[in-house]
Amino acid sequence: MSKIISVHSFRGGTGKSNTTANLGCTLALMGYRVGIVDTDIQSPGIHVLFGLESEDTTHALNDYLWGRCEITEVAQDVTKLLAEHGQPNSGGAIYLIPSSIKTSEITRILREGYDVGLLNDGFQQLLQELQLDYLMIDTHPGLNEETLLSITISDVLVLILRPDRQDFQGTAVTVDVARQLDVPKMVLVANKVPSSLNKETLKEQIESTYSTTVAGILPVTEEMFQLGSSDIFCLRYPELPFSLVIRGIAEQIL
Repeated sequence: MSKIISVHSFRGGTGKSNTTANLGCTLALMGYRVGIVDTDIQSPGIHVLFGLESEDTTHALNDYLWGRCEITEVAQDVTKLLAEHGQPNSGGAIYLIPSSIKTSEITRILREGYDVGLLNDGFQQLLQELQLDYLMIDTHPGLNEETLLSITISDVLVLILRPDRQDFQGTAVTVDVARQLDVPKMVLVANKVPSSLNKETLKEQIESTYSTTVAGILPVTEEMFQLGSSDIFCLRYPELPFSLVIRGIAEQIL
């Protein structure tokens, strides 16, 4: 049974897209067929992690939403990244459905909006025609019509937060909404956690606050800053703690 995983945060800057990309690649390394949709149409960026530039793509998600193409025409097979990093062939695959970085396309979305129902139809088409095991949705931060749809149709909701008071308050709102929408499974991931914080204490604090499982505590990593979004961290540094935590999160999702 195919599953939809939404990765969401109430605020921007939590490392949501980075976490999505690393989770997606980790699932592909485990032998699953994975699709990643960048629905952060107002400020797209996950394509950068996969080394894609605007000139590398014929179509973007925006083109599908405006009726210019089928959503499967947007999908970019980026599975080759796994082999390029020396990873063994597990039989998995990963597809990226990017949004447009063109200013005209972004401003049109901001000005006119789009048919959210059409987006849902596209998700189902991707699952069926690409024979995906998992479709991951990299959402727009906060709560709007699109993110509510993503949460509603999700089999798993992964909420990213930092050890920050503003994040804590915003996450409380999102957790409450997700419970009202009866999301089957919800987990929390704390990201950008400094080494000075006791991870077990933080995990207990978060789980007590939200009565929700913390799937992982992702540490602040110097190598992440050095990469500067130029690569997928878990492929470049598979044995570092960040990558091991990502794998643990993937196993909990499974």
